[in-house]
Order: sequence, then C-alpha cells, then structure tokens
Amino acid sequence: MIVTYNWLKEFVDCDLPAAELSHLLTMLGLEVERMEELGGGMDDVVVAKVLEKNQHPNADKLSLCKVDNGKEILNVVCGAQNFKAGDKVALAQIGATLPGDFKIKRSKIRGEESCGMLCSEKELALSLESSGIMILPEDFKIGTPLFDALGTKDTVFEIGLTPNRADCLSVVGIAREIAAKLGKKVHYPGLEVAETGAPIDGIASVAIKAPELCPRYTARHITGCTLAPSPAWLANRLQAAGIRSINNVVDVTNYVLLEYGHPLHAFDFKLVSGGKIVVAAAGEGEKFVTLDGQERVLTSNDLTIRDAEKGVALAGIMGGGNSEIGEGTTEVLLESAYFNPSAIRKTSKRLGIHTESSHRFERGTDVAGLTRALDRAAQLIAELSGGNIAKGVIDVYPHPVKPRTIKARLARINAVTGLCLSAAEVQDILERLEFEVTQTEPGVFQVTVPLFRVDLEREIDLVEEVVRLNGFEKVPATLPQASVFSDLPSDAQHLAARLKGLLVSQGLSEVINYSFVAPASCEKILLPADDVRSNGMVLLNPISDELSVMRTTMLPGLLDTAVKNISFRTLNLRIFEMRRIYLPAPGKELPEEPLYVSALLTGNRDLEGWNQQKGEIDFFDVKGIAENILADLSIPNVTFSAESLDPYYHPGKACRILCGNRVLGSFGELHPTVQENYGIGTPLYYLELNFEALLASRKGKGAAQVPSRFPSTFRDIAMLLPKEFPVADVLYCVKGVKAPELEGVDVFDVYTGGNIPAGEKSVAIRVRYGSKERTLTDDEVTRLHQRVTDALSKKLNVSFR
Repeated sequence: MIVTYNWLKEFVDCDLPAAELSHLLTMLGLEVERMEELGGGMDDVVVAKVLEKNQHPNADKLSLCKVDNGKEILNVVCGAQNFKAGDKVALAQIGATLPGDFKIKRSKIRGEESCGMLCSEKELALSLESSGIMILPEDFKIGTPLFDALGTKDTVFEIGLTPNRADCLSVVGIAREIAAKLGKKVHYPGLEVAETGAPIDGIASVAIKAPELCPRYTARHITGCTLAPSPAWLANRLQAAGIRSINNVVDVTNYVLLEYGHPLHAFDFKLVSGGKIVVAAAGEGEKFVTLDGQERVLTSNDLTIRDAEKGVALAGIMGGGNSEIGEGTTEVLLESAYFNPSAIRKTSKRLGIHTESSHRFERGTDVAGLTRALDRAAQLIAELSGGNIAKGVIDVYPHPVKPRTIKARLARINAVTGLCLSAAEVQDILERLEFEVTQTEPGVFQVTVPLFRVDLEREIDLVEEVVRLNGFEKVPATLPQASVFSDLPSDAQHLAARLKGLLVSQGLSEVINYSFVAPASCEKILLPADDVRSNGMVLLNPISDELSVMRTTMLPGLLDTAVKNISFRTLNLRIFEMRRIYLPAPGKELPEEPLYVSALLTGNRDLEGWNQQKGEIDFFDVKGIAENILADLSIPNVTFSAESLDPYYHPGKACRILCGNRVLGSFGELHPTVQENYGIGTPLYYLELNFEALLASRKGKGAAQVPSRFPSTFRDIAMLLPKEFPVADVLYCVKGVKAPELEGVDVFDVYTGGNIPAGEKSVAIRVRYGSKERTLTDDEVTRLHQRVTDALSKKLNVSFR
C-alpha cells in the first residue's frame, strides 16, 4: 500500500516528522518498506519566465531562450516547441539533480552556452509521460522552488501489509491506526451528496442471482458528465501512489479506492442494455473481453456483472470493454459492491489477473462501508465533471451481515502479554480502535468488532490488538521457561542413517525430490488404473498441475531427476532417495505414510580410465547393492523371487526380495516402455526397499565373527540343469544341509552351448568346508560333500557332470 504524508494528515492531526511517523507505523505492525521524499533535494528546480525564444543559429530543431529565474537572466537551449515567450516554466538550474541521478551542468549545445534545463513533467517524475515542457500557471512567483509552488512536496510511504490487514489497504485505514495510537480522532470526509437528478428507481435496477457470492450491491446514477483531464491535485495524488491518471471520472474511482479501500466501478450507462444490472455466475465456456483487451474464457464458478443481454464486468476484478468509460460518456452508473473473497481469489488466480480491485476483494472489504465509498465517489464525480446525481441509492442487501462479538478477559490479556494493564486501559485501547466495548463483569469485556476488521475472530486476536496499541516495546523481555532433556535417536533413526551411509559408500548420491508428482506419472510407469498407487491424494492448492498428486512411489521422481541429469550429459547415474510415500488407506481420510529407500542406476560401472575395463551397470550390480544392505542389517533367510513383479520392471530381469513371507522390496531393470515414456535410451536399474519391513525383519544387531585358525578346503560340483531353472534354488539347497562345517557356497560358472544338450545349462558351484576347532580330514570332507550331492540329487534331481 502506497500513501503520502500529506494525504494522511487530511484525516488525522499529526505533526510528527515523516521519519518518526514511519517508525510509529512499523511498530504498529504496518511495516514501512520504503520512504521517498517527493521534491526532496530539488529546490534548485524553480519557477522561471521565458523572456525570449529564438531559433538556435546552428540547429533547426533547437531554440535559444532567455529565462528569468528571479535573480538573473540565463541562456538556455531547449528542444521542445510547446511554449512561447512570456510562459512560466520549470527551470532546473546548474547543480540540480533530477530523478534518475541526472545532474544539470553548464554546457555548450551546438556552440551555444546553456545554463540550465527547461523540464517536462516526466523528467521531474510528476507524470509517467509528457509531450513537452511543463507550462506553469501565471500566478506562480518567479524564483519559487517548483515543488513548493505546486504544493506537491510530500513524503511517500510504501507499506508492506500482511494479508490479514485488509482494513489498511486505504488511507482511511492507516489514518485510523495513527489516530488510535496517538489518541486522536479521524476526520472523515463530509458526505453531502447533492441529488439533483430524477429518482434512480425509474432509471436503473439491480438483481442479485448469486447472493452467496455477492451479499450486497449498491449503485448511483449520474447524468450530464463531461469527461476531461483530472485536476492537478487528483492526478498528482494518483501519480504518487503509482496509478496513471486517465480522466476525471475513472480517476475518482481509483482515488476513492485508495482513500476508503473499497473498489468501485463506473459503467457508461448508455452501454448498459435495458438499464439493468444482474449479478450472476457466468455460463460455462462463456467468452468475455476485459478492459485490457484480452478475451477470457469463463466457467460457471466465475461471478459476472451483466445487463439485460450480456456480461459487462468480471465481478471484483476488471470491467468489460463493452461498457467502459470513454469519449462521449455522459451518463455514469457507479457500482459499489461486496464480493465473496474466496470466489474472487479463485477467478483471479485461474485467469492470471491481479488488479488493485481484486487485491482488496480477495482479502475482504468492509460490507458496511459500501455506501460511504459510493457517496464519496458520486460527490467527487459530480464536482469534477459537472454531473447531476439521481435521487436515491440502489441498495440490494438481502441478508445484512451483523458485526462479530468477542469475549475478552483482562486476566488472559495480562497473562499472555506479561503486562499489568487495568480494565480501564484495555477498554480505552479497544475503543480507540473504534470497537464497541461493554464490561459485563469485572475484568470481562464484550467487544463488538466493526465489519472493516475482517481479521479479528478470537480472543487472542484482541490480545494482539491491545499489545500492539500499547506498544510492543513495553512487553517485558523474559527467557522462556522449559525443561531441558536429552532425546536420544531411536534405533530406527540410527538404522536410517546407517542405511544412507551404506548407499553412499557404494557410490550412490542422495537426492531429494518433491513429494508431489504429475497425475499422469502412474500411467508413465505402467501402473494399471485399479492399482491403489494410481489413486494418489489430489492436492487442493497445488504448486502446479504437474505437481498436484501426492506420490505413491518414488520411481517417477527419480526418473525425472535422471532425465534432467542426462539432458546435461551426466550419463553415469547412481542416485537414491529415502523418503515417505503416501498410499491411500480405504475408509480413512489420511493416507498411510511408509518410509521407502529407492535407488536408480544407469551408465558405466566404473569411471573411464586407462586401467579400467569399460562395462555397463547390469542386474547383478543392483543385486550386489541389495545383498550388501541386507547383510549389513543382519536380515536372515533372504530369498529372491521372480513372481508377482510390478509392471514397471522388465520381465525376466527383475525380482522381489523376501524374508519368509514378508516382502522387503524389489529390484531389476525397468521396462523398455517406461524408459521410452521418459525419453531415456539406456537401460535403467531400480531398487526399492520398504524400510519398515527391513526393521521388522532384523535379527539382532549381528556380532563380529572370529575367523578360524584352521584352514578351509574346497570341493567343486558341476551339474546340468534345465535352462530356465533358477540357480538360486541350488544355493538354497546346499545351504539347507545342516552341518556346522559347511562354511559357504558360490557359483563360479554358468555355461550353455558347446557339448551342453539343448535346453540345458551347465552350472558349477564351489562348496567351502572348515572347522573352528580343528583341521578337517579328507574322509570328513568327503562325507560332508556326499551329503551335499545327495541333497542336490534328491531335492532338485540334478545331473552331475
């Protein structure tokens, strides 16, 4: 909100210097973000009179002038042609500094000396544009500083308001705060509306078809208006507030918007069909051209102002081009209404329109102050345009809003603030804010809050008002009282940190993605529509349409990260994320939030180098990472199954991780269609682990094993198996032989082709035997080995080679 010092002083008697007033406003919670002096440091720009205007001897488009500044006659070269000898002008003398840090110096222009500069309004920051130098009134005294002569020397305050302080989006609102703090009265403008026209009832009518979106609509009718440029005082006020002057009628609506904080709209009444105003929702898909010339496509949730045939304004946001004030306007219908803040905010956001009007309606205006703003604007339009105001006001207000009443307790106020205020002091503070206060019993107040304070709803809000007006600096500084305790990390937290460290130690980098994904992300990873993960929770107010659903798997986020990295030619990726996912829980409002750790790998296994073999990451690299994690966390009886895989995996190149019947996760190569959907041409490998399932499957913390002092021995077994037979079953079978001397088993060769029968494969395993108590004899090892081969033969029916 931008307001000037002189404007505030019209409403409240305040003789504080501008700097002190700025501090006072900030301490009231109305932070002054910028303070600028209009005309400050520009006393060297003075009123001067042009005595002579002659053609420059060396330039066709320049004039050589003699100018009287009240002290001496100066030569000035000027390029403008909109003045003549005898005119009074604005002269920037040598040494003056104009806006933009432009310093005036003595100079020679095409061989002629120039001792100053004749200025335009734009060059003095008095207007956004100008067509020539500034011509001043004849009664201005020569030599007077220009801004003193214009009466525009002022201080501009730019106030950063919090969204809840809609009442201070006006000069009156800020003046009200100053008056309350200083214990003064607000001088409201006199509203003496001279109604000289015909009764308004026979001229115009208003109907509200959506009272829940527009509780109140008021209007006045003015005839005989003559459009003209606004007087200097009005144009300068708007210019100081950053609003461009248009004409006397439109400028008045903007002026009253700033003054009272209530948006108004003026219609050219001759363009309002049937003299009817109807407040109603737009038709679905209706097209409407706003004042900025843009065609907007509306929905049934958008509120419009209509006449008997068409829409004439987008309610609370912007008028229509088909009813705007323009050349030839003589009849004006002036609107002052209240619109539902939520409805205005939704329409404004959807259409991408933000105006001074929508900014105020979104935050809530004073439904009781509509007619005050309407009368003020009608009065000024009649004065400035010579119009006649019709008798009466149209005021459609089917369900009047009653002011809110809040109970406040003195004990509560003092307890929260640490102050020792008396009941009389609290009542005085609240009444200075124009609240109605009744003390129902000692120390208990019944406070009726005026409708312009839409932000006050509870007792604690009144506590804030009291401490704010009393002075934040008076609140005693105390240290908070709290118990000091040490909250040691839980086992789960320790394990989570350990798991992250383990992944980092294997060359993976942690990433953190949004917890939101695009609605189509589940389709891109091939999840069917009936999968619970395809029905994630939809956000009510998303950052964007592409981040509007809570993620049910971390795969889409990791794939998006991979796409971005690959687009920057980072082709070797090893990334992981450990975060929560959000799975819909049938019959519950909130989702389940299990913690998952997921990893995505692609590219080369090792960095390129002269001593490195070039090889791409494959299924077994991911399997190794998974096995390292499971071993480090001491999870026993782990098995791998290629059944019931998620559809985003490549068939035959992925598996699930099981501990008994509990699913711990899965890993494998992603489906080629998934890679194609994300535009990635190289194989991608994905690992997904349910952290809570890992926790539940742990068996102790695992103890360090002392290596045996006695040597181990190895025996190899080569066998023939069907080509599709899982080698893992061979390992499970060997490990199932209950013998403490059986230390381990590994696969060291898998071979097809050559002398191997069609449809079969040769598998060679190495079994390691040993004891911690003694060295095993050959006979003992032979007997143990026979037990292993017998188990393979009986349970798996393998053929030995």
